[in-house]
Amino acid sequence: MIKLNAQAVTIDAAAGDNPTRTITGVAVPYGETAIVSDGTAVQILKGALPVEGKAPKLFMYHDSSQPVGLVTERVDTEEGMMFAARISATAAGDEALTLALDGVLDSVSVGINPTRFSYDEEGTMIVTAAEWLELSLVPIPAFAGAVIENVLASAQEPDTEPTPTEVEETETVDAVQPEAVVEAATPTAPIPAQPKRQFSLPSAGEFMAAYHIGGDTFANINRGVAEFAQQNRTALQAAAGDVLTTDTPGLLPVPVLGPLVQDLNFLRPCIEAVGARAYPDGGTQKTFIRPTITTHTNTGVQSSELAPVAARTMVIAANSITKSTIAGQVTLSVQDIDFTSPAAMQLILNDLMGEAMIESDNFCADNLLTAAISSGVWDGTVTDLLKSVYDAANDISSGRNWLPTHMFVSVDVWSQLGQLIGTDGRPVFPLIANGLSGMNALGAASAATWNGNPLGLQLVVDSNFAAKTMIITRVGQGQGDAFEYYEQIRGLQSVEVPALLGRTMSYHMYSSTFAAIPGMIRKITQA
Repeated sequence: MIKLNAQAVTIDAAAGDNPTRTITGVAVPYGETAIVSDGTAVQILKGALPVEGKAPKLFMYHDSSQPVGLVTERVDTEEGMMFAARISATAAGDEALTLALDGVLDSVSVGINPTRFSYDEEGTMIVTAAEWLELSLVPIPAFAGAVIENVLASAQEPDTEPTPTEVEETETVDAVQPEAVVEAATPTAPIPAQPKRQFSLPSAGEFMAAYHIGGDTFANINRGVAEFAQQNRTALQAAAGDVLTTDTPGLLPVPVLGPLVQDLNFLRPCIEAVGARAYPDGGTQKTFIRPTITTHTNTGVQSSELAPVAARTMVIAANSITKSTIAGQVTLSVQDIDFTSPAAMQLILNDLMGEAMIESDNFCADNLLTAAISSGVWDGTVTDLLKSVYDAANDISSGRNWLPTHMFVSVDVWSQLGQLIGTDGRPVFPLIANGLSGMNALGAASAATWNGNPLGLQLVVDSNFAAKTMIITRVGQGQGDAFEYYEQIRGLQSVEVPALLGRTMSYHMYSSTFAAIPGMIRKITQA
């Protein structure tokens, strides 16, 4: 489930025996990009969230064990999804309303499950359809300025008139209201704006809540910690992503001179080329069915009038696909949590999620290679490369009319291609652009048509492929895709381990692959 913080909300707790206990605002702004906890950039488009059907529940901190109300109205506008929610008259609801009135919980965060999405050239997930599961009250907004600037509230009228007191006049600014209001509040005088509260260091639980929200929320809490340390002249401390304090020597009176050196690049070349698809069942089942045609219908030229015409029954196969779980965990001692800054935990969790990204790409690459059928052997020469690639293109296109689009290679094969020399001594493919092209006539053609060269295909280089891998296929087009990849990111979980004085955190996701048209996945081996 993806969780995104949205704009500020307004709160109405009207007087009387039945106060409205209603909050209104923007659940999610359209067209704006936010970074979620796994580092994915997400943008939600107008019409992606439903305005009918089961109403999303109102939680505290995305914690389903802390329900406090229900979303009562959803209004889809050009700017974003407006909402109204009613806070229940329970102890938890009273606490949530009090925190909101005090300005502690001044923002909301939407929890969704994308069902239809794509990725743009910069890798941003563009969500066009999603299940809206819940809306949460949160303390820190993901977008700048997403705070409650004005709160309208009034207590029940007292029996006796209170003694007048002098109140310092303070300018207030009314928060923007949505176009549709579920229930009007009894007019009351606005509460004056309060001076900025002194930042206090977050507890481990507050820090984890901010991390789950992600984006600017997590950035803001880290910024507050840094400012607090500077104002109080606190020595900066940091530790690597380890379990025990014995693995973080010194804990650290030594100044930190720069960011942690990162020796891994958390990229997913294979998945980015194939395209990640949402599970068709919304992720609720362990397996799902992907139908394919095994026998097509038939037509033909009628031999004579009233002669029988061609007839053949279509046969559709029900292919069962199983979901695989990709997961990892790390346990930190409370000493490592208490004696280091929140940045230390961030390093550990970022690395855990990055490793999950790499493993999911390795899962996709391995299954793509396993599904590939050999189309020949390349002896390492330019001439034989052309023959091998066009043999593969012929195997893909014959009888199907689909053309190949991608060439997947391991790093060593990419190096071989770059070093190929023509008979004139020039590199055959000296320039890397959208594919590869070169100064020779050979390098100016395109293998995306029937009269081109192999590197007119989109080249995908991935270190997760085994050595000497070269696969030619068609993917990422929406139609005629030979190979499909499905995933559902479930995210981060954490649990206290009192017996060990530690905390265990885990990250998991579900992944599946499907060779939709095996005959269009061709590999070229090496002699």
